[in-house]
Amino acid sequence: MRQVIRIVAVLALILGTAPAMAEGPASLAPLAKKLSDAVVNISTTQTVKGPQGVPLPKVPKGSPFEEFFDDFFNKKGGGPRVDRKVSSLGSGFVIDGTDGLIVTNNHVIDGADEIIVNFHDGTKLTVEKVLGKDVKSDIALLKVNPKKPLVDVKFGSSTALEVGDWVLAIGNPFGLGGSVSVGIISAKSRDINSGPYDDYLQTDAAINKGNSGGPLFNMDGEVVGVNTAIISPTGGSIGIGFAVPSDTVVAVVDQLKQFGETRRGWLGVKIQTVTDDIAETLGVPESRGALVSAVTPGSPAAQGGLETGDVIMKFDGKDVTTMRGLPKIVAQTQIGKSVDVEVLRKGATKTLQIKVGLLQDEIAGESKPEDEENDSPQGASPVVSEVIGLKLVPLTDEIRRKYGLDEKVTGAVIDDIDPDSPAGQKGLKPGDVIVEAGQNPVSNPDDVVKSVDKVKKSGRKAVLLRVEDGKGDLRFVAVPLDAKPE
Repeated sequence: MRQVIRIVAVLALILGTAPAMAEGPASLAPLAKKLSDAVVNISTTQTVKGPQGVPLPKVPKGSPFEEFFDDFFNKKGGGPRVDRKVSSLGSGFVIDGTDGLIVTNNHVIDGADEIIVNFHDGTKLTVEKVLGKDVKSDIALLKVNPKKPLVDVKFGSSTALEVGDWVLAIGNPFGLGGSVSVGIISAKSRDINSGPYDDYLQTDAAINKGNSGGPLFNMDGEVVGVNTAIISPTGGSIGIGFAVPSDTVVAVVDQLKQFGETRRGWLGVKIQTVTDDIAETLGVPESRGALVSAVTPGSPAAQGGLETGDVIMKFDGKDVTTMRGLPKIVAQTQIGKSVDVEVLRKGATKTLQIKVGLLQDEIAGESKPEDEENDSPQGASPVVSEVIGLKLVPLTDEIRRKYGLDEKVTGAVIDDIDPDSPAGQKGLKPGDVIVEAGQNPVSNPDDVVKSVDKVKKSGRKAVLLRVEDGKGDLRFVAVPLDAKPE
């Protein structure tokens, strides 16, 4: 009898809790009521030049109706061009009620002539100044002049979030006004190819047009993200929304307050992913880290001793788990700070000390390799060397003209390639210059042949080539040895 009672009690416990768990969290009404006053609607107006009115109907030339349409629609002379006002709507939130500081997305206010902030109680304030904006993270900081302190909210830690945690989104979808939706964190560190520092939180909380710039809250009422983008074939929510993590936003906002702009760390390297085949050639235990394919002359990386072919495994004590992870870590590092950089160089671990520089727009795009003296033979008939499916020739004047190669480039030129060979499957093409093979410098085709033989004797399955194209871009390519194409 007692055993039956225990079974009934267990069943009652299971049946009693399952519906409650399926329903999600308890009512969020108290939390929504507490937070709504700090969330604002942002309306902007922008003046654009364009033709007056709507597009005009077209009638056949010589039609009896042509003159009628000319007179009625004032088509003669093409019509006057007038200034038009274009409006847009978005969201934002107050982070300092005393100073009147408001955070939103840069794309919400970009190009606006006037920005009006609409509060939950019906109050409207004109933005007196855009304190700063950052295109790369899509964050903007606005200032209004409140007559009394505004309700504000605090930032929480996005790092502490876990997939499955409940979150609350408040914003202005489709211009309807304050609206609340709830969901969970679906994923972290999402890369949606919107910029170099993509690290989005993904949520299934309903986010639509007009939610941009609004806050994503945790269950403690702290801002853990700024709702920024959605993926949708219809323009409405399908449960895939993205928010800039609060840890990123806090760093950007602090710099916008101090300097009116962001100041990111700069290393001065070109990097690429360590693929499985490249990892095997370099002896990297896992496909992780960032492979340095070029070092900018005079950059912090060059001054600190980083070399092409190094695999950056740790930066300032933080593991570099993916290639895209390194720029984010460097960007968030304090300018002028000397950091330990752990690299794998030719199979051995080495720690360098590098002083982080300041990333500037005019520097950000530079990653040119250092100039080298050209000691390849000139004017002689090219002697063709064949190896791993490649026909290689020396760099002569004729070959440089043929492929448009700079006079400072040195190495062995790919003049032809077997498309069915392992090399042909790796995206190599005629005109590419092999500047390193097996992490050894190349000045002529014979250097490539020797390096390939050396790699074969060592028992490795692939040879690592460093290749420069006609545009001066460098990359590493791991080419399998004695492998049949798939």
